[in-house]
Amino acid sequence: MDPKQFIQALSSEQRKRITRKSDAKGALAFTVHFVALAITTTCIVLEIPSPKVSLLWILPHGILLVFLFTPLHECIHNTAFATPGLNTWAARLCGWLILTPNEWFRQFHFAHHRHTNDPQKDPELTFPKPKTRRQYWLHISGIPLWIAAVKTLARNALGYNHDAYIPKDRRHVIQRESAWMLAAYATLVIGSLLTNSTWIVWLWLVPLLIGQPFLRLFLLAEHGGCDKVDNYFQNTRTTFTHSVINRLAWNMPYHAEHHLYPAVPFHRLPEFHELTQPHLQITSPGYQAFHKRYRAENLHD
Repeated sequence: MDPKQFIQALSSEQRKRITRKSDAKGALAFTVHFVALAITTTCIVLEIPSPKVSLLWILPHGILLVFLFTPLHECIHNTAFATPGLNTWAARLCGWLILTPNEWFRQFHFAHHRHTNDPQKDPELTFPKPKTRRQYWLHISGIPLWIAAVKTLARNALGYNHDAYIPKDRRHVIQRESAWMLAAYATLVIGSLLTNSTWIVWLWLVPLLIGQPFLRLFLLAEHGGCDKVDNYFQNTRTTFTHSVINRLAWNMPYHAEHHLYPAVPFHRLPEFHELTQPHLQITSPGYQAFHKRYRAENLHD
Protein backbone atom coordinates (compact mmCIF):
# COMPACT_ATOMS: atom_id res chain seq x y z
CA MET A 1 0.00 0.00 0.00
CA ASP A 2 1.14 3.53 -0.75
CA PRO A 3 2.09 5.37 2.51
CA LYS A 4 -0.40 8.18 1.85
CA GLN A 5 -3.17 5.67 1.19
CA PHE A 6 -2.29 3.86 4.39
CA ILE A 7 -2.57 7.02 6.51
CA GLN A 8 -5.82 8.01 4.81
CA ALA A 9 -7.25 4.55 5.54
CA LEU A 10 -6.84 5.04 9.30
CA SER A 11 -10.06 5.80 11.09
CA SER A 12 -10.45 9.02 13.06
CA GLU A 13 -10.50 6.98 16.27
CA GLN A 14 -7.24 5.25 15.35
CA ARG A 15 -5.59 8.57 14.54
CA LYS A 16 -6.77 10.11 17.77
CA ARG A 17 -5.53 7.18 19.85
CA ILE A 18 -2.08 6.74 18.28
CA THR A 19 -1.29 10.48 18.30
CA ARG A 20 -2.31 11.08 21.93
CA LYS A 21 0.61 12.67 23.80
CA SER A 22 1.39 12.30 27.49
CA ASP A 23 3.39 14.40 29.94
CA ALA A 24 3.51 11.42 32.31
CA LYS A 25 4.98 9.05 29.71
CA GLY A 26 7.54 11.62 28.66
CA ALA A 27 8.47 12.45 32.26
CA LEU A 28 8.90 8.76 33.10
CA ALA A 29 11.15 8.09 30.10
CA PHE A 30 13.19 11.22 30.81
CA THR A 31 13.52 10.34 34.49
CA VAL A 32 14.66 6.79 33.75
CA HIS A 33 17.29 8.06 31.30
CA PHE A 34 18.68 10.67 33.69
CA VAL A 35 18.55 8.40 36.73
CA ALA A 36 20.65 5.91 34.77
CA LEU A 37 23.08 8.74 33.98
CA ALA A 38 23.14 9.72 37.66
CA ILE A 39 24.01 6.14 38.61
CA THR A 40 26.90 5.88 36.14
CA THR A 41 28.12 9.33 37.19
CA THR A 42 28.09 8.31 40.86
CA CYS A 43 29.99 5.10 40.13
CA ILE A 44 32.69 7.02 38.23
CA VAL A 45 33.04 9.81 40.81
CA LEU A 46 33.02 7.51 43.86
CA GLU A 47 35.19 4.93 42.08
CA ILE A 48 32.75 2.07 42.62
CA PRO A 49 33.76 -0.69 43.19
CA SER A 50 37.44 0.32 42.83
CA PRO A 51 39.49 3.04 41.09
CA LYS A 52 40.48 0.84 38.12
CA VAL A 53 37.18 -1.00 37.72
CA SER A 54 35.17 2.21 38.02
CA LEU A 55 36.62 3.38 34.67
CA LEU A 56 34.54 0.67 33.02
CA TRP A 57 31.46 2.75 33.88
CA ILE A 58 32.59 5.32 31.30
CA LEU A 59 31.31 3.11 28.47
CA PRO A 60 27.65 2.80 29.61
CA HIS A 61 27.83 6.44 30.76
CA GLY A 62 28.93 7.49 27.28
CA ILE A 63 26.22 5.42 25.59
CA LEU A 64 23.58 7.01 27.80
CA LEU A 65 24.97 10.46 27.02
CA VAL A 66 25.05 10.14 23.23
CA PHE A 67 21.63 8.51 23.19
CA LEU A 68 20.23 11.76 24.56
CA PHE A 69 19.98 12.31 20.82
CA THR A 70 16.79 10.24 20.87
CA PRO A 71 14.84 12.32 23.42
CA LEU A 72 16.16 15.42 21.61
CA HIS A 73 14.73 13.99 18.41
CA GLU A 74 11.42 13.23 20.10
CA CYS A 75 11.24 16.70 21.63
CA ILE A 76 11.82 18.57 18.38
CA HIS A 77 8.78 16.73 17.03
CA ASN A 78 6.88 18.00 20.12
CA THR A 79 5.81 14.43 20.90
CA ALA A 80 7.86 13.64 24.01
CA PHE A 81 5.45 15.64 26.16
CA ALA A 82 1.93 16.98 25.73
CA THR A 83 3.04 20.37 27.08
CA PRO A 84 4.95 22.31 24.38
CA GLY A 85 7.23 24.10 26.84
CA LEU A 86 8.48 20.82 28.26
CA ASN A 87 9.49 19.69 24.78
CA THR A 88 11.37 22.94 24.19
CA TRP A 89 13.38 22.94 27.41
CA ALA A 90 14.09 19.21 27.34
CA ALA A 91 15.36 19.56 23.76
CA ARG A 92 17.63 22.44 24.77
CA LEU A 93 19.12 20.44 27.63
CA CYS A 94 19.71 17.31 25.55
CA GLY A 95 21.02 19.30 22.60
CA TRP A 96 23.48 21.20 24.79
CA LEU A 97 24.87 17.99 26.26
CA ILE A 98 25.57 16.49 22.83
CA LEU A 99 26.63 19.68 20.99
CA THR A 100 23.48 19.82 18.87
CA PRO A 101 21.55 23.12 18.84
CA ASN A 102 17.87 22.41 19.25
CA GLU A 103 16.59 25.12 16.90
CA TRP A 104 19.03 24.22 14.13
CA PHE A 105 18.41 20.50 14.47
CA ARG A 106 14.65 21.02 14.17
CA GLN A 107 15.06 22.64 10.73
CA PHE A 108 17.67 20.10 9.64
CA HIS A 109 15.55 17.16 10.73
CA PHE A 110 12.29 18.40 9.27
CA ALA A 111 14.06 18.81 5.92
CA HIS A 112 15.20 15.21 6.30
CA HIS A 113 11.57 14.15 6.79
CA ARG A 114 10.40 16.11 3.75
CA HIS A 115 13.12 14.68 1.51
CA THR A 116 14.02 11.33 3.06
CA ASN A 117 16.84 9.61 1.17
CA ASP A 118 16.70 12.14 -1.67
CA PRO A 119 20.40 12.55 -2.63
CA GLN A 120 19.76 16.12 -3.79
CA LYS A 121 17.65 17.44 -0.93
CA ASP A 122 18.03 15.29 2.20
CA PRO A 123 20.54 17.15 4.45
CA GLU A 124 21.45 13.86 6.14
CA LEU A 125 23.03 12.85 2.84
CA THR A 126 25.36 15.84 2.79
CA PHE A 127 27.80 13.20 3.96
CA PRO A 128 26.79 10.12 1.91
CA LYS A 129 26.42 6.73 3.56
CA PRO A 130 29.71 4.76 3.57
CA LYS A 131 30.51 2.80 0.43
CA THR A 132 33.94 1.42 1.32
CA ARG A 133 35.21 -0.38 4.40
CA ARG A 134 37.45 2.56 5.24
CA GLN A 135 34.49 4.97 5.00
CA TYR A 136 32.38 2.60 7.09
CA TRP A 137 34.79 2.44 10.01
CA LEU A 138 35.49 6.18 9.82
CA HIS A 139 31.74 6.79 9.92
CA ILE A 140 31.30 4.48 12.90
CA SER A 141 34.15 6.19 14.77
CA GLY A 142 32.07 9.36 14.99
CA ILE A 143 35.03 11.56 14.05
CA PRO A 144 33.32 13.14 11.00
CA LEU A 145 30.24 13.78 13.16
CA TRP A 146 32.17 15.69 15.83
CA ILE A 147 34.03 17.76 13.22
CA ALA A 148 30.74 18.64 11.54
CA ALA A 149 29.09 19.42 14.90
CA VAL A 150 31.80 21.91 15.89
CA LYS A 151 31.71 23.54 12.46
CA THR A 152 27.92 23.79 12.55
CA LEU A 153 27.97 25.38 16.01
CA ALA A 154 30.56 27.93 14.93
CA ARG A 155 28.77 28.75 11.65
CA ASN A 156 25.46 29.13 13.45
CA ALA A 157 26.90 31.32 16.20
CA LEU A 158 28.63 33.60 13.69
CA GLY A 159 25.52 33.84 11.51
CA TYR A 160 27.17 32.14 8.53
CA ASN A 161 24.69 29.27 8.17
CA HIS A 162 22.70 29.92 4.99
CA ASP A 163 21.67 26.33 4.23
CA ALA A 164 18.53 26.15 2.11
CA TYR A 165 16.55 24.32 4.79
CA ILE A 166 17.01 27.16 7.31
CA PRO A 167 14.12 29.67 6.99
CA LYS A 168 15.34 33.26 7.01
CA ASP A 169 13.05 34.17 9.90
CA ARG A 170 14.65 31.45 12.09
CA ARG A 171 18.29 32.26 11.43
CA HIS A 172 18.55 34.84 14.19
CA VAL A 173 17.01 32.39 16.68
CA ILE A 174 19.47 29.69 15.64
CA GLN A 175 22.36 32.14 15.84
CA ARG A 176 21.39 33.28 19.34
CA GLU A 177 20.97 29.73 20.66
CA SER A 178 24.31 28.57 19.23
CA ALA A 179 26.09 31.61 20.68
CA TRP A 180 24.66 30.91 24.12
CA MET A 181 25.72 27.27 23.85
CA LEU A 182 29.28 28.24 22.99
CA ALA A 183 29.33 30.74 25.84
CA ALA A 184 28.18 28.04 28.27
CA TYR A 185 30.85 25.63 27.01
CA ALA A 186 33.52 28.30 27.38
CA THR A 187 32.37 29.10 30.92
CA LEU A 188 32.52 25.42 31.84
CA VAL A 189 36.02 25.01 30.42
CA ILE A 190 37.32 28.18 32.10
CA GLY A 191 35.79 27.12 35.41
CA SER A 192 37.43 23.71 35.13
CA LEU A 193 40.82 25.26 34.40
CA LEU A 194 40.55 27.71 37.29
CA THR A 195 39.60 24.93 39.73
CA ASN A 196 42.05 22.45 38.23
CA SER A 197 39.17 20.02 37.71
CA THR A 198 39.12 17.23 35.11
CA TRP A 199 35.54 16.11 35.70
CA ILE A 200 34.25 17.49 32.40
CA VAL A 201 36.84 15.30 30.68
CA TRP A 202 35.92 12.06 32.45
CA LEU A 203 32.18 12.65 32.86
CA TRP A 204 31.44 14.32 29.54
CA LEU A 205 34.08 14.61 26.79
CA VAL A 206 35.67 11.15 26.96
CA PRO A 207 32.31 9.38 27.43
CA LEU A 208 30.88 11.24 24.42
CA LEU A 209 33.79 10.09 22.27
CA ILE A 210 33.53 6.50 23.48
CA GLY A 211 29.74 6.35 23.22
CA GLN A 212 29.36 7.94 19.78
CA PRO A 213 30.22 4.79 17.76
CA PHE A 214 27.22 3.03 19.31
CA LEU A 215 24.93 5.84 18.17
CA ARG A 216 26.47 5.73 14.68
CA LEU A 217 25.81 1.97 14.50
CA PHE A 218 22.23 2.59 15.56
CA LEU A 219 21.50 5.49 13.21
CA LEU A 220 23.03 3.92 10.11
CA ALA A 221 20.33 1.24 10.23
CA GLU A 222 17.53 3.79 9.84
CA HIS A 223 18.14 4.48 6.14
CA GLY A 224 21.43 2.82 5.23
CA GLY A 225 21.08 0.61 2.15
CA CYS A 226 17.44 1.65 1.63
CA ASP A 227 16.02 2.68 -1.73
CA LYS A 228 16.32 6.29 -2.92
CA VAL A 229 12.59 6.61 -3.53
CA ASP A 230 9.73 8.74 -2.18
CA ASN A 231 8.11 5.93 -0.21
CA TYR A 232 8.56 5.47 3.55
CA PHE A 233 7.92 1.74 3.24
CA GLN A 234 11.00 1.53 1.03
CA ASN A 235 13.37 4.31 2.09
CA THR A 236 13.25 3.71 5.86
CA ARG A 237 14.00 0.62 7.92
CA THR A 238 12.33 -0.76 11.05
CA THR A 239 14.73 -2.83 13.15
CA PHE A 240 13.44 -5.48 15.55
CA THR A 241 15.56 -5.36 18.65
CA HIS A 242 15.68 -5.94 22.42
CA SER A 243 13.29 -4.00 24.64
CA VAL A 244 16.26 -2.41 26.46
CA ILE A 245 17.47 -0.84 23.21
CA ASN A 246 13.95 0.28 22.38
CA ARG A 247 13.72 2.03 25.74
CA LEU A 248 17.19 3.58 25.42
CA ALA A 249 16.30 4.85 21.93
CA TRP A 250 12.79 5.99 22.79
CA ASN A 251 11.31 3.40 20.37
CA MET A 252 13.14 4.87 17.37
CA PRO A 253 13.95 1.38 16.01
CA TYR A 254 10.32 1.63 14.80
CA HIS A 255 11.68 4.08 12.28
CA ALA A 256 9.54 3.41 9.23
CA GLU A 257 6.53 3.94 11.49
CA HIS A 258 7.98 7.23 12.72
CA HIS A 259 8.55 8.56 9.19
CA LEU A 260 5.16 7.34 8.08
CA TYR A 261 3.38 9.34 10.80
CA PRO A 262 5.73 11.67 12.77
CA ALA A 263 2.85 12.86 14.98
CA VAL A 264 2.81 9.48 16.75
CA PRO A 265 4.61 9.90 20.10
CA PHE A 266 7.35 7.45 21.08
CA HIS A 267 5.18 5.51 23.54
CA ARG A 268 2.54 4.85 20.87
CA LEU A 269 4.94 3.55 18.20
CA PRO A 270 4.71 -0.13 19.27
CA GLU A 271 0.92 0.11 18.95
CA PHE A 272 1.22 1.85 15.58
CA HIS A 273 3.63 -0.88 14.48
CA GLU A 274 0.84 -3.44 14.84
CA LEU A 275 -1.03 -1.55 12.13
CA THR A 276 1.94 -1.00 9.83
CA GLN A 277 3.62 -4.41 10.14
CA PRO A 278 1.82 -6.07 7.18
CA HIS A 279 2.97 -3.24 4.90
CA LEU A 280 6.61 -2.87 5.97
CA GLN A 281 9.08 -3.67 3.20
CA ILE A 282 12.46 -2.84 4.72
CA THR A 283 13.14 -4.47 8.10
CA SER A 284 16.01 -6.12 9.93
CA PRO A 285 15.92 -8.79 12.66
CA GLY A 286 18.52 -6.85 14.65
CA TYR A 287 21.42 -4.41 14.46
CA GLN A 288 24.08 -7.08 14.21
CA ALA A 289 22.19 -8.64 11.29
CA PHE A 290 21.79 -5.24 9.62
CA HIS A 291 25.49 -4.38 9.79
CA LYS A 292 26.55 -7.81 8.62
CA ARG A 293 24.31 -7.46 5.58
CA TYR A 294 25.24 -3.80 5.00
CA ARG A 295 28.96 -4.63 4.94
CA ALA A 296 28.36 -7.53 2.56
CA GLU A 297 26.06 -5.72 0.12
CA ASN A 298 27.04 -2.05 0.23
CA LEU A 299 30.79 -1.91 0.87
CA HIS A 300 33.77 -2.57 -1.36
CA ASP A 301 37.48 -2.46 -0.64
